[in-house]
Amino acid sequence: MNYFRKNSGTGSNKQASTPLRMKIILGIIFILFATLIGQLAYLQLAYGSRFKSEVQKSDSTVVSSQVPRGVMYDAKGRVLVGNKANNAITYTKGASTSSEQIYKISNALSNYIKITNEKPTEQQEIEYYLADPDVSKRELAKLPASQKSQKLEQAQITQNVENQVRKEHIKLNSKQKTAALIFNKISGAYTLSTIYIKNKDLTNKEIAEVGEHLSELPGVGIGTDWQRSYPNGSSIQSIIGSVSTEKSGLPSDNLQYYLTQGYSRNDRVGTSYLEEEYEPLLKGTKSTSEVTTKGNGDIQQTKTVYKGQAGASLMLTIDAKYQKEVQSTLKRVYNNALSAGAARYSNGAYAIAMNPKTGALLAIAGLSHDPKKNKTTENALGAINQSFVMGSVVKGATVSGGLINKVITPTNNTLPDTAIYLPGSSVKKSVYPIGTFGSLDAETALEVSSNIYMMHLAMNWVKAKYVPKTYINMPNDSFEILRRNFNMFGLGQKTGVDLPGEVAGIQGKSFNSKGQILSGSVLDLAYGNYDAYTPIQLVQYVSTIANGGYRMQPYVVQSVGKTSSDGKKIYINYNKTSNVQQQIPWTQDELNVVRQGFWRVVHGTNGWGTAHPLKNVKPSISGKTGTAQTFYYDPDNPNRKNPPELINATFVGYAPSNNPKLAIAVVFPGLDPDMEGTYTLQVAKEMVQDYFKLHK
Repeated sequence: MNYFRKNSGTGSNKQASTPLRMKIILGIIFILFATLIGQLAYLQLAYGSRFKSEVQKSDSTVVSSQVPRGVMYDAKGRVLVGNKANNAITYTKGASTSSEQIYKISNALSNYIKITNEKPTEQQEIEYYLADPDVSKRELAKLPASQKSQKLEQAQITQNVENQVRKEHIKLNSKQKTAALIFNKISGAYTLSTIYIKNKDLTNKEIAEVGEHLSELPGVGIGTDWQRSYPNGSSIQSIIGSVSTEKSGLPSDNLQYYLTQGYSRNDRVGTSYLEEEYEPLLKGTKSTSEVTTKGNGDIQQTKTVYKGQAGASLMLTIDAKYQKEVQSTLKRVYNNALSAGAARYSNGAYAIAMNPKTGALLAIAGLSHDPKKNKTTENALGAINQSFVMGSVVKGATVSGGLINKVITPTNNTLPDTAIYLPGSSVKKSVYPIGTFGSLDAETALEVSSNIYMMHLAMNWVKAKYVPKTYINMPNDSFEILRRNFNMFGLGQKTGVDLPGEVAGIQGKSFNSKGQILSGSVLDLAYGNYDAYTPIQLVQYVSTIANGGYRMQPYVVQSVGKTSSDGKKIYINYNKTSNVQQQIPWTQDELNVVRQGFWRVVHGTNGWGTAHPLKNVKPSISGKTGTAQTFYYDPDNPNRKNPPELINATFVGYAPSNNPKLAIAVVFPGLDPDMEGTYTLQVAKEMVQDYFKLHK
């Protein structure tokens, strides 16, 4: 039997063609591999050293660090605010520092230092706890499948893990809490920025131990931090202002501005008053260092390029000793008023002194009082940002305006002293009984503080038509006329003092809801019982009278300079020049009318004189007292019916009377009208005596 069949020719050809295609494919593959191997060999031989250097190369980045802020001195060269150098443990964050690396550094560093003035939050403890990879894996494994599903975003899974740990109420020992704080500080640092891990209460032992182990602590270093100090006390710290901490960094409301000026987010900046106003000068020029990083982002070395320049020094016009005396006097007298019950509803007291010829502020003292808590705190800046109805102290400006506008003259200034009777309202009069005087001249009107005189003067000035008990017709520009005159002396507008936060005062309404002028209020304005002014406006106003008619811009910074390296000398680069904001267009005879009135307020013989207790003060004082009616405002009950009636007691003056070198303003708002006393005069007396004791 034939079990085999012969192959056909066609079958034989197919069998022969298959190996050929395989050979072609294998050949192509061989050629490609050969080409690849050849290319690799070429790159290795030709560029191997270059690639190796790329892997091993380091990058250099220039970073900056804070320098000491400028020092502030008083007028006698005493340090008001300086810098206290503190040793500090620093950390400069690498370009690619991982959470695990931060965890290791934090644990290692916690072996050598303790942070006891801070406590980590629960969230900070949890983040530190989960930074341990083993712990993180273990906690993740505990989660139900639904809470770690791949469908969830990583942030949600992380949150689920944190929530689980929070329920476990983990407990960290003191060392771990320190590590948690360090972990938080480092994690929040910006790449290649230097932060302070510990800059307070660092012991010599801690410095030594960290120094011995720096090689094991990448990025950690030992440096110096600067903090503000007040060697002459804090009585004017509210004027000097404050500086932000490294933790608070740049103020959020001005963040973009500071960033465009080259600040880092954690930089310290002045946040109030002189520290803020003179920030560009006080900040200095940052030191710069070249930070070299390896290819993996780790810091290789840090080299100082420029040591930086400490901030400019400021010399103030304020005498620290005089400032301390004024603040002490104000506090003592105000406490006496509180003890007597006169200041029960008062919200504070203020006293300010100025050189009337230059505008240099010599002392700024202030107190804030919380009537409900009966708590008093220092608040010198209330002198520029608190407004009060000041009363009769402004009558010098009213008389001046009448003279300048020829409503009265130095030789013809007698007006009737008859009370004002407006239809539908109570009589408007002076403190003394009606009929005490038939008429008054300007000097006597100032001496006895006649409200009636000022109202008649104002009516003549604005050309009002008045029939007692029948009607009064005030021109619509009456408020404008009087306020323009007060503005000329600085009342009712910002003085331009070189401190931020100054307010212009408060203007009362000029018209009622029907558009009718408030005629009675025009009369109140004339004798100081309507608009509200600041204490610094008062001292500028009385200085204008004292110096002969020059409204001087008040200022606190006298000069700018540089402190020597040993801190014992200041080199002045710039001195402030006095600025005359306006000259009063009066004649010498017109000025003498006002000055004579102010002299008689203190030294006159009339029984209704208001400042006779100052008569024997040396050198002699000229001035003006004031009393304004007001009410107690309860912020917790703003619509309270029949609130307690109060008065604002004020005094302005200058000394010596014949050649003024000192101008002062004292304000005691919110006193009991039945217990006014002489508190403002007591403060004024000591302000004058203390100043001339220190400046003989």
